[in-house]
Amino acid sequence: MESSALWFRHGLRLHDNPSLHEAIKDRDRLFYPIFIFDGESAGTKLCGYNRMKFLTECLEDLDKQFRKYGGQLFVFENKPEVVFKALNKHYNLKLLCFEQDCEPVWRVRDENVKRLCDKRGVKWMECVSHTLWDPFRVIEENGGTPPLTYQAFLYVVSNIGNPPRPVDDVNWQGIKFGIISPEIAAELKMFPKVPTAEDLGYTREAPNEIRMFRWIGGETQALKLLQNRLAIEKSAFDGGYFLPNQANPDLLGAPTSQSAALRFGCLSVRRFYWNLQDVFKTVHGGNLPPSPHITGQLIWREYFYTMSVNNEYYAEMERNPICLNIPWSEPKKEDLNRWKYGKTGFPFIDAVMRQLLLEGWVHHVARNAVACFLTRGDLWISWEYGLHHFFKYLLDADWSVCAGNWMWVSSSAFEQVLDCSECVCPVAFGRRLDPGGEYVKRYLPELRSLPSEYLYEPWKAPIDVQERSNCIIGKDYPPPIVDHTEASKRNKYFMQTLREQIMGGGNAPPHCRPSDENEAKSFLGLPSQCHEHCLIQI
Repeated sequence: MESSALWFRHGLRLHDNPSLHEAIKDRDRLFYPIFIFDGESAGTKLCGYNRMKFLTECLEDLDKQFRKYGGQLFVFENKPEVVFKALNKHYNLKLLCFEQDCEPVWRVRDENVKRLCDKRGVKWMECVSHTLWDPFRVIEENGGTPPLTYQAFLYVVSNIGNPPRPVDDVNWQGIKFGIISPEIAAELKMFPKVPTAEDLGYTREAPNEIRMFRWIGGETQALKLLQNRLAIEKSAFDGGYFLPNQANPDLLGAPTSQSAALRFGCLSVRRFYWNLQDVFKTVHGGNLPPSPHITGQLIWREYFYTMSVNNEYYAEMERNPICLNIPWSEPKKEDLNRWKYGKTGFPFIDAVMRQLLLEGWVHHVARNAVACFLTRGDLWISWEYGLHHFFKYLLDADWSVCAGNWMWVSSSAFEQVLDCSECVCPVAFGRRLDPGGEYVKRYLPELRSLPSEYLYEPWKAPIDVQERSNCIIGKDYPPPIVDHTEASKRNKYFMQTLREQIMGGGNAPPHCRPSDENEAKSFLGLPSQCHEHCLIQI
């Protein structure tokens, strides 16, 4: 009997899964759902405990759903070509379906599998559903090059038309699941059950700390949280505004972000997009939103994917054609580690970095603050170091989107050529977003007894106040790693000098840039009232 297989990489869901529909179309074939730990798929090349736990929970959720219908998710630790060659040989595999992974980091893996299929007479089908639009189609519509500005991107996709609606849920009646013999399972290194992060050798980075929030992976949880998120969005639409997580950033409440679910594909981006559109129409009497802003974060995601698909060096500086080669300083290991592990001496920055290690997620506005601090704001360290740290610990770290964010905030790309006059002030910014200091106290227990007037500048507390608070600066909590005022002025000079060198010939290099100031402010995700108080001229 012939068989078909669905190869999960991202797209870890059953809803809105065109590849699943294709794989089970012929009900006379046996069906094999497959996931392969190959050392890179689903971002496992550089991965910490929280990310791996989220991934394995996504797989466990899929397995439970398949078992409801009489099957299971087959999970291997092997090379994809080895697994599919064996399935073709032993189980007459004739069709292999998978969701498009458009980023170039996956291209060698996918080309190897496609060549194997072609050689062995296995039809392969690749479906677009991890993105709203096919990025290659966007580039084609733009004359063969990616649009350099976000506004240009919006123009191109408006010509293409609305993204497709989600496909229907699958009818499982008549689906026959395949089985794999114990001998073949052993040969292919198949797990007897979906492994846990601990089974794979991962341990918590901060085992003694209590997590305020634990993100749970999987489609079931993602769809439940989607309903909560839509209720919040509807409330905002009723109140006459949108993007509530940016308009009123809440650092203390239960997170409503769907970024991790979208990154692993346990939530369909098309379902999220169209649910938001439909909620808006319901609130506004059937009228569509006049601009793409209600789904702006999803559109930025598309833009970054499009910018990366033909650029294998997108996540690095020197060989990246859209990235400015800024002469960052060679970081001292101690300075870099102080940033990584939340010991810079600036409480808001440290609280964000410790939350990242503990829980695997931080708010968008907080990410921008710590990224600016590492790069052009204070430490003058390359964004590549920050990117790699985020890749390991951030649940939603995505090769294209995460690298794009880092390039933007560091002024390396997606911004005017080093023409930035503002940077985040680590003191004023934290004080504005968290005036009571509750966020800082949650993640920096050593500062909990410090009077609120010193919470964001503890080095200014008199020694007797430090003693009463059981927090001696230099002993219980580190002094500031830099003088922010001096560092920001120095970095402004560096950037001005470099800009003059770049522009000296009269021609700026080909460079991605914002369309206008409002776009830049929108990207940073700051509520409008924060700009005056939280950004300082440098």
